[in-house]
Amino acid sequence: MAINWLGIFQALLILVVGLVAARLLSRTVSRAIGKRVGVHQSTLIQRFVFYFLAALIIASSLHQLGFKLGVLLGAAGILSVAIGFASQTSASNLISGLFLLAERPFQIGDTIKVADNTGEVLAIDLLSVKLRTFDNLFVRIPNETMVKSQVTNFSRFPIRRYDLQLGVAYREDLARVRKVLLDIAERNPLCLQEPKPLVIFQGFGNSSVDLQLSAWVRRENFLDLRNSIPDEIKTAFETHGIEIPFPHLSLYTGSETQPFPVRTTQSPPADGHAGDPASSGNDIEGEGGAQR
Repeated sequence: MAINWLGIFQALLILVVGLVAARLLSRTVSRAIGKRVGVHQSTLIQRFVFYFLAALIIASSLHQLGFKLGVLLGAAGILSVAIGFASQTSASNLISGLFLLAERPFQIGDTIKVADNTGEVLAIDLLSVKLRTFDNLFVRIPNETMVKSQVTNFSRFPIRRYDLQLGVAYREDLARVRKVLLDIAERNPLCLQEPKPLVIFQGFGNSSVDLQLSAWVRRENFLDLRNSIPDEIKTAFETHGIEIPFPHLSLYTGSETQPFPVRTTQSPPADGHAGDPASSGNDIEGEGGAQR
């Protein structure tokens, strides 16, 4: 049987030229519609156009080699059914990708949080979403997981609210503390004055009166505000003599009694040798006797 070199050459020519033309055409279509739709949609449409044209070009190339198109389509149909049964997870991811395309919860370049993963969206494909975390890790999340999980988009709106939890001592004047906090927010150039910053009472804690300072900031300045305003609050509290208490515990035997008196004493060395640092120590005594 003679080899049809001319047919092989024509098939290769159709394949190479066709794939190059498909690549250029898909990019042209993507650029043409990119301004009217998002980056996510234009990328998916570009890939769909390329794969569709590539399938036609491969079929034409095989037809040039003498393969019957009807037989190829039949084989492709049977192969598609077999692949569909064998890859139900991939089919689910593909359908989920279409839901993401229609819903548009995020776009390429947005910062999102999915479960324990937070990062920038690098790509939105038909089967998965690729993220780059803040510690430069590559995370691939299947589209089915994206649809079933709670997704938080940090880039959706231009401004964000920063909430700082803090506590002050019970003896402090809350109106004065609130004024100091609002003055700090007003002087900070990163804090927006509209919406106005708020000081919210959170409750009476075990060792402090708990408050929350809420300040609005532009999205790109959020991390700078988060790092700067705690230092300003600490400095201002020290200047105004406002105490930030640490957790402590007071023991009482009843509402009518005074707290237990406690004093520290220097105990003698256990082996009788004075001046031995290893054998000396402090004892704590109460009204009922000494405790070591």
